[in-house]
This record gives sequence, C-alpha cells and structure tokens, in this order.
Amino acid sequence: MGLMDTRWETIVPFTVMALMEACTIALTILAKTSLTGGMSPFVFIVYTNALGSLLLLPYSFYFHRDESDDEPFLTKPSLVRIFLLGFTGVFLFQNMAFLGLSYSSPIVVCAMGLQSPAFSFLLSLARGEGGLGWASKRTKGRVIGTLICFTGAFVEVIYLGPFIRPSHPSSPNSNFLATISHYLTFFKNSDNWVLGSLLLACATLSISIWNIIQLDTVQKYPQVMKVVSAYSLAGTLQCAIFSAFMEPDLSAWKLKLNMDLYLIIATGIFGSIIRTSVQVKCSKMKGPYYVPLFKPFGILWASIFGTSFFVNSLHYGSVLGAAIAGTGYLLIMWSQVQKEDQNEMAEKNDNHQLDSDEQTTPLLLANDDFDQV
Repeated sequence: MGLMDTRWETIVPFTVMALMEACTIALTILAKTSLTGGMSPFVFIVYTNALGSLLLLPYSFYFHRDESDDEPFLTKPSLVRIFLLGFTGVFLFQNMAFLGLSYSSPIVVCAMGLQSPAFSFLLSLARGEGGLGWASKRTKGRVIGTLICFTGAFVEVIYLGPFIRPSHPSSPNSNFLATISHYLTFFKNSDNWVLGSLLLACATLSISIWNIIQLDTVQKYPQVMKVVSAYSLAGTLQCAIFSAFMEPDLSAWKLKLNMDLYLIIATGIFGSIIRTSVQVKCSKMKGPYYVPLFKPFGILWASIFGTSFFVNSLHYGSVLGAAIAGTGYLLIMWSQVQKEDQNEMAEKNDNHQLDSDEQTTPLLLANDDFDQV
C-alpha cells in the first residue's frame, strides 16, 4: 500500500504538470491566432488580467482561509513591493511577451522563456552576491548552462531553416490541415522574427527581475496567493492605463461572441486559478524546483502541435534553438538544486539560519511561468 501511495504521489504531479505545459502551449497558439487575426495585444492583456484579478481576489482569501495573518499586509513597504511586482511581472513582462508573440511564434516563446535562469544568474553577479565558488562544479554548471542558453537564443534568432512540415497539395491530409489553418493561423509572412525574439528576451529579463523582488516579498508575506492577487490587480491597472493610450480606438475594445472572447475567458481562468493552484500545490508537495523543471516540456508540446496541425509553421532552426536553450536551462537548474542541497546540509551540520541571499528557492519560483503565453 505504501509503495502504491508513493507511485501515486509521483505519477499524479508529473502528469498534471505535463498537462499544464500542454495547456499553456495550446493557449499560446490560440493567442497567436487571435493576434494574427487582428486582435490588439493591449486589449487582450487588459481583459485577461482583469478577469484573472477578479477571480484571484476572493480565491486568495479562500485559499488561505485556515491560515492566520502573522504579518500586516497593507503597509507602505508591502504596497511598494506590490507595485514593483505588478510592474515587472505583469505590465512589462506581458506587454513585451505578447508583442513578441505577435511578431514570432510559440516555439520562440518557449526558447526565450528558458533564458530566465541564465538572466537570474547574471543578475546575481550584478548584485555582487558572494559565495559563488568559481572552482565548484555548481558554479561551472551555471556558467556553462548560461552560455548554452544564450547559444540557443542566438540560434533561434539567426537561423530559421526549412519548414519541418511544408505544405503539399497532394497530401491526403491537405484538406484537413487547410481547414484547421483557416481557423488557426500562427505564422504569417509579415512576422518580424528578430524583433519578436528581442521583445521576448526583454520580457524574460523582466520576469527575472520580478523573481528577485518576489523572493524577499514571500519571505515577509508567506500567504502566496494573496501576494499574487495583489500584484495581479496592480499590474492590471498599470496595463489598463498604458493600453488606453496605445489603443485609443474604442471599437477595438468591443468584444464579440467569438473565439477571442472564449480565449480571454479560458486564459483568465487557467492562468489565475488553475495553473497557479496546481503550481503552488506541486511546489509544496515536491519542492520548489519541481515545477520549473517542466518548463522545457513546452518545446515538446509546441513541436507536437506544430507538426500535427499546422503546415509552414515550424522551422528546424526554431526547434534546434529551443532544444539547445532547454539543455542549458536544465543544466542551470541542476546546479541550483546542488547548491540548495549543500545549503541544507550546511544548515543541519552547523545549525545556523541561512541569510536571504542564500535562500534561492521561494515558493513563488513556479511563478516564472505565470505568463499568459
């Protein structure tokens, strides 16, 4: 019975997290479709975040209903943190991410999203964090992983290569694929690959800065869902003000009963409630590094969806660049896990509390994937 419970605790989180990545990529493809079809990315961002914030607010209190508030939440320092979290994690990140998606494709989103630990490593160097131990395997792994990540991003930008599945009119599936492509278009001739990649890279840098801010925030305010709800609302307000200037045409804000509306509802519910809850619960069950390890699954799902349902959409170079970036990502994550294991051993042996600079595994580490793309 114990062995069965252990297997169940292993299989269920793995399956659920893999499905979360599949749903994320599916929504990314649908978002690309809406953007290609003419929907304003600024409108999409405001509506999805507004819906998500409205859902998160009551849900956050329900999620922490059995917990006591040890630390006052609505204080001046916390409000500053909430503003900065909303600015970096919602406003900057999502505007650059969706603009980048509109110029590129979902596989590029995957590749650039995998640059997050590489940017985090560079930011830690910029902040002058000590104790890196340049001779250690962990630091060497982070350095090599960072170089591999950036190599993958470079390949993603400069090399497209031929289509993996070019269109063939004589193919028996051509009519079926043509029908799908009529409704789902995630590549167009006017795509600006380089600009899209640069915007997505900037979005990843923004979320890396966000991760530094949220680390200290969660240490002070451990009720994670309330933190998420608060900064989601702050980011939504920032996006609404910005989008009002960027999209002054009132007709662009009128929603019709079509796929765009369904996508906004699905993205808002999935991003704010479903994925957030699953990631937090899996982090508590399996540890803070469990959820980020599934991020490279996005490459697999994007490749499967791209080759199964679309023609003239997925390039060999795109998949190659994403695979290289995924290798670097996993190497950096391995180095991080090794560092955390050593910190835990040191704490047990020396019986001392680690300072905040060494605690690199916040509960919200999973939120690196809170992007809606």
